[in-house]
Amino acid sequence: MWRWQRWLWLAGQVLLMSQAAVAADRIVYPRHQALHDPQLDYVLAVLRMAVDKSGASYDLEQSPQVMVQSRAFAELGKPHGAVDIVWAMTDIERERNYLPVRIPIDKGLIGWRLALVRQADVQRWHDVRSISALSAYVAGQMHDWPDTAILRANGLKVSTTSNYEGLFQQVAINRIDYFPRSLIEIGDELASHPELGLAVDPYLVIRYPTAFYFFVSPHWPDLAVDLTRGMEAAIADGSFDRLFDRYFGELTARYRLKERTVLNLTNPLLPAQTPLTRKGLWFQGMQR
Repeated sequence: MWRWQRWLWLAGQVLLMSQAAVAADRIVYPRHQALHDPQLDYVLAVLRMAVDKSGASYDLEQSPQVMVQSRAFAELGKPHGAVDIVWAMTDIERERNYLPVRIPIDKGLIGWRLALVRQADVQRWHDVRSISALSAYVAGQMHDWPDTAILRANGLKVSTTSNYEGLFQQVAINRIDYFPRSLIEIGDELASHPELGLAVDPYLVIRYPTAFYFFVSPHWPDLAVDLTRGMEAAIADGSFDRLFDRYFGELTARYRLKERTVLNLTNPLLPAQTPLTRKGLWFQGMQR
C-alpha cells in the first residue's frame, strides 16, 4: 500500500511541476488616474502583440492601486514591486534606472502636442506664431512628467500638479491657459470632459523629439528581451504599422496638421540612444 501511495504522490508532483512549467508569467501594469485613459486600448493592443510575437507566455494584469507616473516607476524599481512594466516618455534618468524597450510604441506622437484650451478663448491663439509669443501663457502639466522640464527648458511657463483630472478643471476656470496634449490623447480627453467648455486650439502644433517606450523592471531583464523580440517581429511583418494606422491613421486630416503653425522645441532630456535615424519608426504627419 505504501508503495502505491508513494507512486501517486510522485505522479502528482510531476503533474504540478508540468503545470508550473507551462503556466504564463504575469505582467502587472499600473492603473492610471485618468477617468478614461485614452492611451490604454492602443498600448495594451501593442503590448499583447509584442507578447504574442515574442514566443514567450505572459498574462497581463492591471494593478489594483491607482498610481501617478512617479509612483509607478518607484514600484518598477523594487525587486518585488507592485508593477512589472510602465509605458511612458523616455528621458536620460529613466533609461539609467530601468530597462527601455527602445521602439517608440506611438511612433513619437507623444511629442506632437496640441493645446487644450477654453472654447471661449480659441481666437486668441490665432496670433501665437512663435515660442516667444507662447511664453506669455501658462501651460499645465503633471509634476512628474518629463514634458514639464522640456517646456521649461524652452522658456515656456508651466504650472504643475499631482492631480491629472484637475488639469482639465484648471483650464476651465482660467487658472492655466492651456494643457498641451499629444495627438493620441487630446480627442478622447476632450470628449470625456464635455461639461467643461474646452476645445482643441486649431492653430498650433507644439513639437519636440521624444519616444514613448515600454519600461521594464531592472530585476526582470528577460522580459525586456522578450518584448524587444516581439516588437521587432511585429515591425518586420508589418503588423505594428497596421495596428498604428488602425488607431491613428487619420490624425493628419482630423487635426489639419499641414495648416498649423509648428513650434519646434528642443528636448534636453532625450537620450543619445533614441533611434531617431530608423525612419520607419516615426510618424511623418507633416510630409506633403
